[in-house]
Amino acid sequence: MKQSAAGHGLGPLTKELIGKIGDRGWIGMSWPEEYGGRAADLIDQYIFEEELARARVPLNLGNFIEQAPAIMFAGTEAQKKYFLPRIVKGEVTFALGYSEPSGGTDLGSLKTRAVEDEDGFVINGQKVFTTRAEQSSHIYLMARTDPDAPKHKGISIFLVPMDTPGITVQPLWTLPGGRTNEVFFEDVRVPKDTLLGERNKGWYIGASALNLGRAGARRYCTYVSPFEDLMRFLKEDEIGRELAKDPVVQDKVAQLYCEARVAKLFTMRSLSMVRRGENPPYQISSEKVWGPEFQVRATEAASQIMGDYHQLWDEDQAPNGGSFPRQYVSAMVSTFGHGSTQVMRTAIARRGLDLPRE
Repeated sequence: MKQSAAGHGLGPLTKELIGKIGDRGWIGMSWPEEYGGRAADLIDQYIFEEELARARVPLNLGNFIEQAPAIMFAGTEAQKKYFLPRIVKGEVTFALGYSEPSGGTDLGSLKTRAVEDEDGFVINGQKVFTTRAEQSSHIYLMARTDPDAPKHKGISIFLVPMDTPGITVQPLWTLPGGRTNEVFFEDVRVPKDTLLGERNKGWYIGASALNLGRAGARRYCTYVSPFEDLMRFLKEDEIGRELAKDPVVQDKVAQLYCEARVAKLFTMRSLSMVRRGENPPYQISSEKVWGPEFQVRATEAASQIMGDYHQLWDEDQAPNGGSFPRQYVSAMVSTFGHGSTQVMRTAIARRGLDLPRE
């Protein structure tokens, strides 16, 4: 199937589709019925998310596997009643306001400040790589509320409408053609009811949500889709079928196939634990190491197998709509998005292997 160019955003037909999906209760189907879900099994939710991802529907599933559970866990009753039904219907969408220019993947070093006064909080600072900030209704914002506390203990999370005065969004265009953003906060005043959970407890809320967001169908499909596209090319394209006759190519594809199955096993193990009510302490980190690194290996293998044919970007002339070179230049993002693989290895060492810090 020919893929559309990246970076065009959500069109009216996609928004209409997401609305219809939400009306049927398919978004967040595993949630309790009181929050707009259908109390379905997590396996049903996984199957639905995988089908959406494979159909390339640009639905931000992070809202449903990260932000929504955080609101269920830490939100006030008023926040739950307002946000959760609207998330299910696609009326409320969150951009993730975590990363900053000086912090990279170390969220504990963030500098955006939220200063409390009688009326609420005044926010100043900058976020970067804030994907879909230009499309989202709200930003799930992590800001420092106690500058004197240890770096992980003075942070809070705010649910801030994107149309709040003082917020400026500037695009950052990526090499594959997609868009992310810088978001600036200049004397942004928000009421106290935008605070999610307890003041200064945002690190723990955010870390739990991020851990859940590293698992599931959306991530798995991101990791394996370059390999699956390569498989289709070798089976269906005339040039691909010729390349597939090479024993070296066959050996490499067989190796990647085995690695893709390992990625699936990691995902299903994490899902099984979450289904039992557990928040996997290191298993999801293992998935987050294996999956992104497999994605990088798969895109590198595609470039070696396809040669010059791999470098075509033009949608009308290139195989698979020019997705192969875009996948190659964007694959590395998965190794640091939602936590770098180096940080994940540290989590595995400490929580899974009980190794000392030094």
